[in-house]
Amino acid sequence: MPASPQQKVLVSINSVSKAYQRGNQPIPVLEGISFEIVRGEFLALMGPSGSGKSTLLNLIAGIDTVDSGSIVIDGIDIATLNEAELARWRSAHVGFIFQFYNLIPVLTAYENVELPLLLTSLSRRERREHVEAALAVVSLTDRMEHYPSQLSGGQQQRVAIARAIVTDPTILVADEPTGDLDRLSAGEILGLMDRLNEEQGKTIIMVTHDPRAAEKAHIIRHLEKGLLTDVYP
Repeated sequence: MPASPQQKVLVSINSVSKAYQRGNQPIPVLEGISFEIVRGEFLALMGPSGSGKSTLLNLIAGIDTVDSGSIVIDGIDIATLNEAELARWRSAHVGFIFQFYNLIPVLTAYENVELPLLLTSLSRRERREHVEAALAVVSLTDRMEHYPSQLSGGQQQRVAIARAIVTDPTILVADEPTGDLDRLSAGEILGLMDRLNEEQGKTIIMVTHDPRAAEKAHIIRHLEKGLLTDVYP
């Protein structure tokens, strides 16, 4: 679906293919995928296990590299970047939200959120301002000195979201962000993501199996055996 003249394309995925090796046998995962994501979009990727949705998310996030085709994000073809360039690009432009939070247990909520900022030139005072602002967005200012083990699953995911947004990334990528949460906590996380999209204009790309989670997205794209099968606006 092409963007309207009023919408600016942020992500352009062009004829992307990816395969993995099983012994000497290549196993195709994505085959000739092409579509665009406009700035400020909230996109859900759905499909059965093995459909290629997480692989596609990882390619967009620069965690993995394409075999062929291109992924252009905000004017940069990330498929042409070397490993060091890709690492720098990820730290500046991508916020990650994972199913199992990926918090470091020996660090407080504050320290977990601060981690991405340690790679920047910000002063300690500036880092504190950014961390406190991010924790305020997720309503966890009063839990900043707590360790992950002292937080509920929903609170841990909110810390993870604060960590993802603290650098003000170009895109947020979320891989099954509610998959480890009860229904109430999942609803709170989806509501938070919806606010980040609507109020802060964050571009969000989310992989999910949950139709309730996908309903929060503006567009749902389905993958089946490495191919895009349909689009629901």
